[in-house]
Amino acid sequence: MIAADLRLVMSFAGYANRTFWRNPAAAFFTLFLPVFFLVLFSALFGNEPLTINGNQVSSATFTMVGIITFSVVSACYTNLAISVTTARETGFLKRVRGTPIPRWTFLSGRILQSVLVSLLLVVVCLGFGAVFYHARVPTSTLPALIITLIMGAAAFAALGLAMTALVPNSDAAPAIVNFSIFPFYFVSNVFIPISNPPQWLNVLTHIFPIGPFNEALKTAVVPPLGSTGFNGGDLLVLAVWGIGGALVAFRYFSWEPHP
Repeated sequence: MIAADLRLVMSFAGYANRTFWRNPAAAFFTLFLPVFFLVLFSALFGNEPLTINGNQVSSATFTMVGIITFSVVSACYTNLAISVTTARETGFLKRVRGTPIPRWTFLSGRILQSVLVSLLLVVVCLGFGAVFYHARVPTSTLPALIITLIMGAAAFAALGLAMTALVPNSDAAPAIVNFSIFPFYFVSNVFIPISNPPQWLNVLTHIFPIGPFNEALKTAVVPPLGSTGFNGGDLLVLAVWGIGGALVAFRYFSWEPHP
């Protein structure tokens, strides 16, 4: 039974993956937008040395970590919330619910496909940053980076499913979903290093999930001396958000189009 359910999950993930790659425009911009941002921010702010966790690294390393954060959140939160809302409003989810297959396998397949896309984006960012900007690529802390990425992907996927409960229709989905997340990139020390931020901004950075995820990635990519690359406090905050998102999604997720 479990093996059959896992095959269903893989089947739905494969279906979502084929749908993704058969939309060349969406695939192109999903894959190359992070690279474009890395080139843009590096051109704007240069590649001067920065200090992260007591280590002096190129500013491209800081930018690369921010772009990785952006890539994972975009794939697992933004794209997932918008695509699932669209599937709901077109009646696709209702038809899936009417079949005898376990409903969780369909959602798990969609989440798995989003996670795989986000990991592909991470590989692209790491490779491009290392080759063209000499950004740091973690080696000894690679396990910490992988676990941090998986936890971040899972947390934002749960939050993406929870967000669908607040989106009334597919037309409003892009505006609402992007508005709910995009401002936090700029107040969470993701794209631009902020020196001596005001207290209220510092609180926001540590409360909302993008900040802790980005800081956990920084620790995994540029660990303090003697660190294993795990940032326990920020990972705990991320886990709380993920569990909260999962509970909201479990309670309020709808398979029926909204009236």
